[in-house]
Amino acid sequence: MLDETFDALKSYDWGMDPKAILPLDEAVVSTHGDAAARKALEDRLLAVLRTDASRDAKDAVCRVLRTIGTVASIPTLAALLPDEKLSHMARYALERIPGPEAAQALLSAIPKVAPKIKIGLISSLEARREASAIPALQILLASTDPSVAQSAAYALGAIGHPEANQALAEAKPTLATKAAIADASLACAESLLAHGRKTDAKATYQRLLAGNPTKPVKLAATRGLQACSAG
Repeated sequence: MLDETFDALKSYDWGMDPKAILPLDEAVVSTHGDAAARKALEDRLLAVLRTDASRDAKDAVCRVLRTIGTVASIPTLAALLPDEKLSHMARYALERIPGPEAAQALLSAIPKVAPKIKIGLISSLEARREASAIPALQILLASTDPSVAQSAAYALGAIGHPEANQALAEAKPTLATKAAIADASLACAESLLAHGRKTDAKATYQRLLAGNPTKPVKLAATRGLQACSAG
């Protein structure tokens, strides 16, 4: 049955009966706990990504690799990242592969891709809460593309580490990025406070209040300061 499924992948299109590739999901379940069988499945899936199979077939493969992908999948998935049609699903799979290799694949692709794809890669690093990306994201805060700079700010806010907070504090906001940096700083402060770093959180709220903030930011920062003083 699985052999037939891989044959079907050679010409698979979303317009076809999805039952044709249903055995892939069944294979994920059946290989659970069987390292050799899981590796064999991963290898066969990666082989499909290296062919001229359709975009839809490769999307289906990446969905499965999001569940079973290991370090062995990273080079093949990384090779798809610059492809506008395939990048989304490749990074979707990489988001779930643990370890520094997957993060490095996403980071290494950022300088090589178009802004639209760059934003997607930043989003994946944000989803991973990838602390190792903080230096690169700090550089991207100064991007001349406002969408890239905003994405970098939001990613730093989601990561929430003290180093991410410092990167946001050192940023030079433009009219296009001021709101994103303020929102990200609030997110960082909230994370710092939740982890018991009241001094750092308090300093962030005070910094925001000193920067002529919008009414919503002023309200949030004021409440944050009150929370820092509570207990």
